[in-house]
Amino acid sequence: MAPKNLQEVLDASGSVVDLLRNSQIGAYIYPVVAPEFTNWRSEQRAWRETAVLFDQSHHMDNVFIKGPDALKLISDTAINSVASFPVNKAKQYVPTTPSGHVIGDGILFHQDEDEYVYVGRAPAANWLLFNAETGGYNLEIEVDRRSPSRPMGKPVSRRYWRFQVQGPSAWDIIEKANGGPLEQLKFFNMDTMNIAGEQVRTLRHGMAGAPGLEIWGDYASYDKVRDALMEAGAEFGMAAVGARAYPSNTLESGWIPSPLPAIYTDERLRPYREWLGADSYEATNAVAGSFVSDNIEDYYLTPWELGYGSFVKFDHDFIGREALESMDPAAQRRKVTLAWNPEDLGRIFTSQLDTEQTPYKYFDLPLANYGSSNYDSVIDADGNVVGVSMFTGYSANERRGLSLATVNPDVPEGSELRVVWGEPDGGTAKTTVEPHRQLQVRAVVSPVPYSETVRKDYKGGWRTGYTDA
Repeated sequence: MAPKNLQEVLDASGSVVDLLRNSQIGAYIYPVVAPEFTNWRSEQRAWRETAVLFDQSHHMDNVFIKGPDALKLISDTAINSVASFPVNKAKQYVPTTPSGHVIGDGILFHQDEDEYVYVGRAPAANWLLFNAETGGYNLEIEVDRRSPSRPMGKPVSRRYWRFQVQGPSAWDIIEKANGGPLEQLKFFNMDTMNIAGEQVRTLRHGMAGAPGLEIWGDYASYDKVRDALMEAGAEFGMAAVGARAYPSNTLESGWIPSPLPAIYTDERLRPYREWLGADSYEATNAVAGSFVSDNIEDYYLTPWELGYGSFVKFDHDFIGREALESMDPAAQRRKVTLAWNPEDLGRIFTSQLDTEQTPYKYFDLPLANYGSSNYDSVIDADGNVVGVSMFTGYSANERRGLSLATVNPDVPEGSELRVVWGEPDGGTAKTTVEPHRQLQVRAVVSPVPYSETVRKDYKGGWRTGYTDA
């Protein structure tokens, strides 16, 4: 009989690691949005030089939480403090397991009194849904799942469209679309504006050191609002960014989007695993890369390892608090950018033309990830594993191969390490993996964010020293 839930999938697998490393789900897709509108190099450069329109309408779940206990659910499951979380404010939401390891993350929007919307990937969405349904809370909760990865020509609709206007010229475009000046609120504060006769919600955001907005509204107005934004941005050189370039922006800004949800062990989480479906994200997630351990818990990460240490607040009771209180933050790995050696990256590219030997693992551009959760071993000169590289690609702005990694606390900035690129023994059975050789790629430990402009000027969140209140 076919498994009915994640726990049954795991029980039948024999090895959780083998199950996930050989997942047949295929590439992680940013759905519906066209791959490119011009070309991904120009689209990358536009967010640094002029402005871009990011279309975030399709690749994230929306979870709508409403009722007297909505904030209690959030407080009970988040490492973040909600002592101050007024209407028209947003927070990054980071839940952990009872052992203090990260499940996922996303953004919570406080849209109205006792009304919140979570926007992000499935792991944190599923955790909210499970706890809401089983925790005895007085609230209503519903989910609008991300669009299908492969809609195969069928119509796609969401409850909201969601755009971002970002870059040095973003605010000029925003005010032109609004028909007049608009107050530049503080980071992660919300308001409204007018576009093409529609009143839409806004979140103060920003990248490349310039103010920008995330904008959302009813999906029925998608075409009208998008057309108006593109028209307003034309004189400023705004580029629409396709699904190919879009996820690569995090290489410059420093967010690791897809750690493995730490829910596959711990008997306390068995009810959750029995709640999750056999076809859930957690059951089909593809783990990729050169780091291999027989123990799935070696893939789990703490908040400090992902750069979320400043979010941990012990002013409230939450799942994982006791475990996090027992951890020494100074002993945790820390997030860094690895700048790949150009010569070694060139060897990967030219190996595709070698008619005598098996090539190195293909490095796709601009994003080279080939799993949902990516774990490449980072080693020192003696071959010791000192971290894992988790998000890899190329920036046309920096003219560099970059990856986001978490490394041992004693690894100094500026040191040279090696990323083991490619899986052992010719690769796993994932559909994204072809026969290949491994290569140790030299990489310099560099700051997060890598972009000097973003490091100096970007305010907020995981990218700087911003502290979540």
